[in-house]
Amino acid sequence: MKVEWDEKACCHSANCVKSLPEVFAVENGSFVSRPENADEDRVREVVAACPGNALKIVDD
Repeated sequence: MKVEWDEKACCHSANCVKSLPEVFAVENGSFVSRPENADEDRVREVVAACPGNALKIVDD
C-alpha cells in the first residue's frame, strides 16, 4: 500500500498527523507517509476522513 498526497488539495487541517502520527508526519518541511507502520484498515480510515481529499491510497 502507498499513500499519495496532493499538496494543492490539502487544507492543512493536520487530521492525518493527529490521528495517525506513526504513519503521517511533516519532517523538515515535507509531508511523509509510512503506511507500513499501521494496520491497513486504520490507514484507509484516516485517508477517507481527509477533509480536503488530499490523500489517496494506491495499492501496490
